This record gives sequence, structure tokens and C-alpha cells, in this order.
Amino acid sequence: MVSLLHLLLPAPRHTAYALLDMNGTCLAFKHCSQVPEGDGWVQMHEVQLAWLGHALPDGARVCKPTSRRWHQRNLAA
Repeated sequence: MVSLLHLLLPAPRHTAYALLDMNGTCLAFKHCSQVPEGDGWVQMHEVQLAWLGHALPDGARVCKPTSRRWHQRNLAA
């Protein structure tokens, strides 16, 4: 019965987050289904333990989607 429920209900998606200090140094990692509370958490594509204590590489962060499409932007006159 339990395996049938796993087939019918979607599994929660866990996303990787990194905690950065004021200088951009990685302090911690977290996998969770919701955005962690507090300041300094950024979403990441993957977790590499070698990044602890160092700045994250440029391609590690997930960019937030823009709220407006490019054709809906206000143009300067």
C-alpha cells in the first residue's frame, strides 16, 4: 500500500541552497523543499563540498526569473 501511495503522490522536490556571508564566502549548504528563512541563502544548481569557506563559482547560483518579460518593460523616452 505504501508503494502505491509513492506512485500516486509526487515526491517533494528538494533544492540546494548555500549560506553566504557578507563577503560572499560559503558557510553552509542545505537541501530543502522550501526557501530557508534568514538572510544570505542563495539557490544553487549543485553542491560541492570544496566550496565551503570559499567564494562560489560564477555558474553555481541559480538566477531568479525576471518578473517582467523584455517586451513589457518601460522604455526610457
